[in-house]
Amino acid sequence: MELKDIQNLIKFVAKSGASEVKLEMEDIKITVKTGPSKTETTFSQSVLSPVQIPVVSQVVPLAVAPVVPAAAVAAVTEENNESNLLTITSPIIGTFYRKPSPDKSNFIEIGDSVSADSVVCVIEAMKLFNEIESEVSGKIVKVLVDDSSPVEFGQPLFLVDPL
Repeated sequence: MELKDIQNLIKFVAKSGASEVKLEMEDIKITVKTGPSKTETTFSQSVLSPVQIPVVSQVVPLAVAPVVPAAAVAAVTEENNESNLLTITSPIIGTFYRKPSPDKSNFIEIGDSVSADSVVCVIEAMKLFNEIESEVSGKIVKVLVDDSSPVEFGQPLFLVDPL
């Protein structure tokens, strides 16, 4: 198993919300434990040859830098509670784009109506551009993310006033 595969496993476990995952294969054993403030990963390999391989232990803190300031998130939460607005969130980590390409216009603007399955933006992840569709119907009230900004999984992108 390559280091890149192990790193992808750590990221997947952190996103999934699982508290502990154990993976055992022929010659490798991996345990990934996550908590509210840290992710702990233990790797051990056993080889039948006389050469001893050291056990590698690595603690990887989950550093999540909020793109939206906490005060703005609190204001959005209050506004959302007061007026029953719906939120379109990011289903993946990547770079947020409002346009399909630089020479085209935005998918949607404030005041536009969207229906379920309307494309509202694209998110680039690993050189792939993923079209993000609205899961709700209504009128776009606010765009919460700047164009070409990084976004996290579950991050609010748009506020929608339901019809």
